[in-house]
Amino acid sequence: MAGFGDCFVLLLLWLSSIFLLHVILRKFGMRRRPRLPPSPTAVPVLGHLHLLTNLPHQAFHKISSRYGPLVYLFLGSNPCVLVSSPEMASQCLKTNESCFLNRPKRTNMDYITYGSSDFVQAPYGPYWRFMKRLCMTELLGTRMLQQHLPIRAEETRLFLNTIMQKAALREEVNISKELAMLTNNIITRMALRRRCCDVEGEGHQLIELVKEMTELCGKINLGDTLWFVRKLDLQGFGKKLERVRSRYDAIMEKIIKEHEDARRKKEKGGDGDETVKDLLDILLDIYADEHSEVRLTRENVKAFILNMFGAGTETSAVTIEWALAELMNHPDMMVKAREEIESVVGKKRLVEESDIPNLPYVQSIVKETMRLHPTGPLIGRQSTEDCNVKGYEIPAKTTVFVNVWAIGRDPKYWENPLEFKPERFIDEEGKSPLDLKGQHFELLSFGAGRRSCPGASLALQIVPTTLAGMIQCFEWKVGQDGKGVVDMEEGPGMALPRAHPLLCLPVVRFSSFL
Repeated sequence: MAGFGDCFVLLLLWLSSIFLLHVILRKFGMRRRPRLPPSPTAVPVLGHLHLLTNLPHQAFHKISSRYGPLVYLFLGSNPCVLVSSPEMASQCLKTNESCFLNRPKRTNMDYITYGSSDFVQAPYGPYWRFMKRLCMTELLGTRMLQQHLPIRAEETRLFLNTIMQKAALREEVNISKELAMLTNNIITRMALRRRCCDVEGEGHQLIELVKEMTELCGKINLGDTLWFVRKLDLQGFGKKLERVRSRYDAIMEKIIKEHEDARRKKEKGGDGDETVKDLLDILLDIYADEHSEVRLTRENVKAFILNMFGAGTETSAVTIEWALAELMNHPDMMVKAREEIESVVGKKRLVEESDIPNLPYVQSIVKETMRLHPTGPLIGRQSTEDCNVKGYEIPAKTTVFVNVWAIGRDPKYWENPLEFKPERFIDEEGKSPLDLKGQHFELLSFGAGRRSCPGASLALQIVPTTLAGMIQCFEWKVGQDGKGVVDMEEGPGMALPRAHPLLCLPVVRFSSFL
């Protein structure tokens, strides 16, 4: 009997221990290991950094092709999730959007934008919501775009006239350079009432600085991925960032002062400038308004103008360049687009922005270009809280990369996805079943949800109109015999540029508008 009693006591102690352990685990929040998405084998310290190349979107696509549309990685010490299908993108950018409204913080970008005082990098909150509303109603709204229409029309004509002068001399044209000049002139005039082509002017200096700043922002800072070198500045970015931002700051302060002086002169009844307000004027109005819902700082103003240059110039120019390159490799499509333009516009005037809604094939060329060559190949977000995506747990403070480039090549959604085929965007009624407004997650050219690109409307005025003008006015030749093939290799960069500038010989076919 004694032996039975001892066993009974031991059983009670064992059960009590299990109960006590359960209470302790619950008390201190210890849970089961979360079910994370599949992941490749990691390397100590580096994590999965060794899998990346200078074209991250392509490296990510290769990883996702093997491990699935949701992949968990460690880039150094930073947890990341790759999203590579429309379904998973919808889960992150729509179903669970509230968990993914912030952008990942990057040291170089944070410094350049005055500690994320800009609009693009700012954390989701009252300031960001105020600026988004301001963009959609004032800065980049329909009324402001209409008021700045003469600027875009004039700069497009000047651009085409420059190409014609080179054509008359039978000079080869660097399309990359000329398109960059066009989009830079449009943005600097809309934002600051200046042209960037004046080498001695502030507009040109700003564009050169923004180009340098964008390159710095696009480089990987080891301190962002390896925590133990965060304060060492091994790559020497610190001095470079400080130098370039101080130069930008000095030029912007000079321009702001000029605008403020003109404002005071107008208030005193002087001969103030009665032209249409530029974007800086509107921002300074809010900066000076003591009753504004959100008081803008000087850093907010300068950072927003920086956003306009960084996001509004290179992306549009690169898209037009990719589109022209594709058309040169598909001459039948070039002919079809030209016939459509002539049938709508005629042969006596230049195509205008108001013609674009009546040019569905030109619009489809732009959409197909953005599908194959998205100038934002990766959408970056950071989770603000733990989130469940299709049964997988995404921990808080995880960086999420939505691979727009890979989604645009998903064979489940696109027939012959590597083929350039604008017709896929035109139905039997001659209309497009897909738009670029972020409602179709297989085509995320401008993102989706609350943090989608507010400059989409401006881009969709500049890109198709400029491309249509280039199609209408010129034949484009490449190679010694004029029948060469344009290479389509991608180069490194935030806006997915071409690896090699597009060089070709223009032949004038329409110049009546001169």
